Amino acid sequence: MQTVDATAWLAERPEIETIFACICDLNGVMRGKRVPADQAEKIVSGGLRMPLSLLGMDIWGEDIEGNELVWDTGDADGLCDFTGRALSPVDWTSRPAAFAQLWMRQENGEPFTGDPRRALDMVVERFKAIGLTPVVATELEFYVVDPSGRTPQPPCSPVTGKRLDSDGALSLDELQHFDAFLNEVYDACAAQGIPADAAISENGAGQFEINLLHVDDPLKAADDAVLFKRLVRGIARKHGFAATFMAKPYGDRAGSGMHVHFSLVDDEGRNVFDNGGDEGTELLCHAVAGLIRTMQENTLVFAPHENSFRRLLPGSHAPSSVAWGYENRTVAIRIPGGSPKARRIEHRVAGADANPYLVLASILGGALLGIEGQWEPPAPILGDAYSQTLETLPPDWASAIEAFDKGPHIEQIYSKRLKRMFIQCKLQELRRFTRHVTDFEYHSYLEAV
Repeated sequence: MQTVDATAWLAERPEIETIFACICDLNGVMRGKRVPADQAEKIVSGGLRMPLSLLGMDIWGEDIEGNELVWDTGDADGLCDFTGRALSPVDWTSRPAAFAQLWMRQENGEPFTGDPRRALDMVVERFKAIGLTPVVATELEFYVVDPSGRTPQPPCSPVTGKRLDSDGALSLDELQHFDAFLNEVYDACAAQGIPADAAISENGAGQFEINLLHVDDPLKAADDAVLFKRLVRGIARKHGFAATFMAKPYGDRAGSGMHVHFSLVDDEGRNVFDNGGDEGTELLCHAVAGLIRTMQENTLVFAPHENSFRRLLPGSHAPSSVAWGYENRTVAIRIPGGSPKARRIEHRVAGADANPYLVLASILGGALLGIEGQWEPPAPILGDAYSQTLETLPPDWASAIEAFDKGPHIEQIYSKRLKRMFIQCKLQELRRFTRHVTDFEYHSYLEAV
């Protein structure tokens, strides 16, 4: 988008006085500046500057100990480029505002490879070089919760006033009880250019899933997911409750995932996974092989937090093993049925708490390695994957960090800088969690041992 477009957009919305100009860090957290609307030209022309270290902060917004971006460079600024996505209206704040998405480059003009959006862009460019374009869709699950207590609990129905106390998979009543909230979410999606499709009530009390339609631009798909998460949380607050994309907010209820569907089209728009039958092409199998071979080392991207691993348990409606199959929701990589023209891959590992840019970079990057190497996948799984003896995902956060650090393919997907930043960030978070003693530990052990 050019400066004149931003100016014209704001001229049609004179009530907007503020623009939130933001980058997305490695944890998927938006960080940035509150800028007067009359400085829109500065934003879209790349005139804003922010410290490069912002992209690598831990989940609490603290600098990483020993981070060379802080200490070796004096916490130097980078340049904030406008991504080109139109300004997005924000009307759940106290006053109407706008949101501008940025990504970072270095002072010398080179893209900053520690930026997660840049990482995805580099993978997409590699697909372009071989004449392929990924077509991507995401499915995002989240919980609406009552935030009034010290820990979250299911919300009260806006219709009956009664607290939700049972799982409501595909419940029309639950959808209708939260109709005002969901209507506003869809209105905001339309205003922000986010292609929201079907909404369903999911397995947990107060849990919903909204699907975003497929687009032939992975960067836009990731942008959409980032903006969607932000607007859902903002609108939920406006309605008196909170929304969370934690992977497992309740230990005894279903977790929240971010499933990714993708296919690949050639320069003539043909789906290269479609061979006219149910099994798909050899190229689809190569892509599956890449996803299987790189899954364990990429688990840290799909499950980046301590809480993430509570979701990845056997029998929990989330994958725990490295496997694929046709029309099988117990495996990590599912090939959905339906028309061969829509043949695609569904990747089911990532939690809703993961960074969409990194998730898509890991998925598409792994598939690309399989295609380039013409790797062959193992046999597809038939039946219940949970009951079979299979290779497993890393069982915990520390194991996932180690797998990402030692993975032989990570540096074929990500820059060394991003790999180093991500590992440093996760190790610092792990150390802090390790020092934290929970209430349940006190309850279990304080006077019993």
